[in-house]
Amino acid sequence: MDKYNVVEIKEDITSRNNLFAKEIRKKLAEKKVFYLNVMASPGSGKTTLIVELLKRMKDDYKIGVIEADIDSSVDAETVSELGVRTLQMHTAGACHITCQMSYDALCALGYEDLDFVILENVGNLVCPAEFDTGATENLVLLSVPEGDDKPKKYPLMFRVADVVAVTKTDVAEVFDFDAETAKNNIKMRNEKATVFFLSAVKNDGVEELEKYLRTAIERVKNA
Repeated sequence: MDKYNVVEIKEDITSRNNLFAKEIRKKLAEKKVFYLNVMASPGSGKTTLIVELLKRMKDDYKIGVIEADIDSSVDAETVSELGVRTLQMHTAGACHITCQMSYDALCALGYEDLDFVILENVGNLVCPAEFDTGATENLVLLSVPEGDDKPKKYPLMFRVADVVAVTKTDVAEVFDFDAETAKNNIKMRNEKATVFFLSAVKNDGVEELEKYLRTAIERVKNA
């Protein structure tokens, strides 16, 4: 019996996923839609930050949110209370979102008349980074309680990030978190990543990320 190479199989799956991702980005660009893939570990503050951004931006843009979870609809219920178009996606146990899943969710949401779509990916610092969702940009959250060393331990997640938001900065002293060390570790993995430090609960630093996103949305709309 001929032997087969597992690495080659994985590379083939990834390659096909990435080709489809390019097609999705083309479709989104044609409709002038900015699509943000938000990735982080569980409890990092993804939903809290998304809610704060929605409060600030929903009156100026047509926004849709895709909530990806293994189960439950807790986050979708929270987001939908703000009056934005919301879709709950269940992954049936999968720890990540593939490009096909991403596109199916976009179509079910109805993305073509939106300016801005946010995908809250499954809480995980490993698997989601391996699959391109077709998003315009990737936002990765690093929360203070996780520690400033996480970019060293999870390199791929930070390599694929366009933007990194260091969250929960209001508790930095409690967790002996060093902002400069965190930034250096992030830049070690990805020199091009834009880094923000913020606390969504305290409404501190969110404005800078909001400005970044507004600029990105306008750039897509005017392309």
